[in-house]
Amino acid sequence: MTGPAGDMRIDLPVRGRQVVVVGGGVAALGRIAALRAARADVVVFAVDPVASVTDFADRDLITLHQRDIDEDDLRSSWLVFAATGDADADAALVERAAAVGRFCLTGSGRAATEPENTRRKLGGRVVLVGGGPGDPGLLTLTGMRAIQEADVVIADRLAPLAVLQYVRPGAEIIDVAKIPRGEFTSQEEINRLLITHAKAGKSVVRLKGGDSFVFGRGGEEWQACAAEGIEVQLVPGVSSALAGPALAGIPVTHRSLNQGFTVVTGHVPPGDPRSTLDWNALAHTGTALIVMMGVANLAAIAATLIAAGMDPGTPAATVADAGHPGQRTVRARLADIADATTDAGLAPPAVTVIGSVAGFDPMQPE
Repeated sequence: MTGPAGDMRIDLPVRGRQVVVVGGGVAALGRIAALRAARADVVVFAVDPVASVTDFADRDLITLHQRDIDEDDLRSSWLVFAATGDADADAALVERAAAVGRFCLTGSGRAATEPENTRRKLGGRVVLVGGGPGDPGLLTLTGMRAIQEADVVIADRLAPLAVLQYVRPGAEIIDVAKIPRGEFTSQEEINRLLITHAKAGKSVVRLKGGDSFVFGRGGEEWQACAAEGIEVQLVPGVSSALAGPALAGIPVTHRSLNQGFTVVTGHVPPGDPRSTLDWNALAHTGTALIVMMGVANLAAIAATLIAAGMDPGTPAATVADAGHPGQRTVRARLADIADATTDAGLAPPAVTVIGSVAGFDPMQPE
């Protein structure tokens, strides 16, 4: 199929095939994420990958080699993408791949936009975009439009990174991954980046997973920008607190099972001085309990709820990597959900649902 500019679009059957990406910087992020979404077997060669690429590898979503690619690597690939961010280096890789009989594509896949002198001027603002739980198809149309119009995109590791393919040519992508017990970009530094680029007259998109106002620190970022007189716009996202369970077939409410749900964070355990939650009260709400960021403290959370009177046999489920090709779910009784989650090797990002809806069976009549 040929586009308006004469470019040819070719759809390639990458599912289950080994596709090599050379480059692990921000120029490669969108390509790597899109290939993962297409269920390709992605192998990345990058000497100095950004944190989000390293995180993909740590979660076994890709294979990462932190070295230069050699001819044997090229020969073993089905398809190669050059995404180093350096046009000369990409061109040289195309020649090397051709010399061993392999096809190499270049370019980020970014959508072309109107010339700069006719582009709508949107500078000096920050747009907080909630990207949903990970599947780029769950990003709103308004969010996509903001990304395509942005001068700068500041992205989290759990954002739908595949959409970075569609930023306009010349836009800057900044990776600000916060990896649990790993590489970390402070909130203060993120605020500084937002303010600095907006004050330089740029349209800045802050792209993150889920919804910016549901454990996304969107309120803090808005306050930091407002204090500097910077215009802020909000694009709500599909919260992973709701979408994660839904994608696993768990309704957070059901007419015959419950009459509400409660969303809490489990990033600190019950009894920790930093915790402001009344876990004893939560054990008696009668609603589904949705625990975000609670994998590491799930055993303590379950024990506290049981000690407060919640039935140990209460259905529970943990959903990891919701909206990604590697999504997995485990179900167990409340008393066993922590062990079941650990035994299955589930790790953040994950959401745990505790309550009758976690045992939902669509084949059972109401």
